[in-house]
Amino acid sequence: MSISPTLILPKLNMQTMKEVQYILDADGQKIGVIVPIALWHEIASERETAYLLSSETMKQRLIAAKQRTTGLSLEDTCEKLLYTS
Repeated sequence: MSISPTLILPKLNMQTMKEVQYILDADGQKIGVIVPIALWHEIASERETAYLLSSETMKQRLIAAKQRTTGLSLEDTCEKLLYTS
């Protein structure tokens, strides 16, 4: 399995593109952008994934975790934490 750490932006549909607003300076040059929060969360998530995958150690840990089929459920883990403190 090969995973590239490059940033992959979500595919923008026409509705999303209509919601993107550009900020212009006095000369009309684009200097910023306002994006819908849902799109921003997607972009931030992709950037975080790319950052994590830039480390070979973390990349191997993430791949191993994804392939893992055993472990504790969230409920069991919470119960153990509640009763061991």
